[in-house]
Amino acid sequence: MRKQLLQILIFVFVDVLGFSLILPLLPYYADTYGASATVIGFLLASNAVTQLIGAPVLGRLSDRYGRRPLLIVSLIGTLGSFLLLGFARSLWMVFLSRVLDGFLGGDITLAQAYISDITDTKDRAKGLGLVGAAFGLGFILGPAMGGVLSAGGNYALPAFIAAAVAAVNLLGVLLFLPESVSKKPLEERRSKPETRFSWPLLWKALHLPCVGPLLNLQLFYRLAFTIFETIFSTYALYRFALSAQQTSYVLAYVGLLVVIIQGGVIGMLTKRFGERKLTLAGIVLLTLSFVGWAASPSVGVLLVVLAPLSLAAGILNTVLNSQLSKAVPPEQVGGALGLSSALGSFARIVSPIAAGALLQQLGAWAPGIAAALVTAGLVLYAQRRLPGIPEPITPECNVTPAGSL
Repeated sequence: MRKQLLQILIFVFVDVLGFSLILPLLPYYADTYGASATVIGFLLASNAVTQLIGAPVLGRLSDRYGRRPLLIVSLIGTLGSFLLLGFARSLWMVFLSRVLDGFLGGDITLAQAYISDITDTKDRAKGLGLVGAAFGLGFILGPAMGGVLSAGGNYALPAFIAAAVAAVNLLGVLLFLPESVSKKPLEERRSKPETRFSWPLLWKALHLPCVGPLLNLQLFYRLAFTIFETIFSTYALYRFALSAQQTSYVLAYVGLLVVIIQGGVIGMLTKRFGERKLTLAGIVLLTLSFVGWAASPSVGVLLVVLAPLSLAAGILNTVLNSQLSKAVPPEQVGGALGLSSALGSFARIVSPIAAGALLQQLGAWAPGIAAALVTAGLVLYAQRRLPGIPEPITPECNVTPAGSL
């Protein structure tokens, strides 16, 4: 198991390294074609529109056919999207590259399902936390490398480097990564009707006693955090006139904080306080951090505010998915995490557009206040619904006449 864990963590690190090379540069790339803040918001949302469809499909197919084949398909899509971005000569080609990556770029969701396969419920949060740490490591190096490579406005070079990184990752999966589910269980899963892909069946999850509240928490957390995540580069440009390189370095700093939190701190926190208490604490802390982000008068203050914001995000990213993976049977984890990712994609459709419009119409402070209002409402929801979720959580809490996920 340790060997598989190391292999999937390397996969996540390399995958995020390629992705984060170009993510902070997209607003600047689009700006070279005359895109406004609102159009940039639509660009960032276009990837999420297609992920909304692709993530649940990839997740459920991985339940039936294994994680490894779907990881290979996903990486091929990622590689193609980066090449298209590098060769882009117009704004529509930039949009097309993000659409392709959205349909097939479910790498992280599949990696989380892989981790769920090879860890028990006791170590699930720690395993998913390590995925977050690998993600953070990629975000430390990726934005910094992208900033250096894009010096002088050369945004195609980082895209081609990201494509090369994706090609290396694809080769690594083909040569070294084994399947996380053995052959016999996979054959048994294919014979079960509940592992077939069905939008109505996935939709029923929103009404299950334990899965439903967790997915709702995930949705509104993502609506708020994606405001920060997707508008930050544009915010940094409008509020502090930071260059692409400077913004990349700030995001690398956030990545370092995430590594510290999810690489070691989250495991200790879950053992001491439990996942349910951490969920509520994370939402409260995030609300306060969003207010601080909106009110930051300087880059120095902003860097201070980003510390608790990163802590809260690190907690919620880990414990929500950890609880969700335990609330369904093993053969349905991919579908559950795929649905969670789809809700995140829905947030990435709505939030970038709203954040771009708020920033353009009201000012750089507006996205932070909007995010704080969403999480303030989420605090009230969590106080009402979390006590109904048992700890430790098990699939039995979802036994209802409506059936399972």
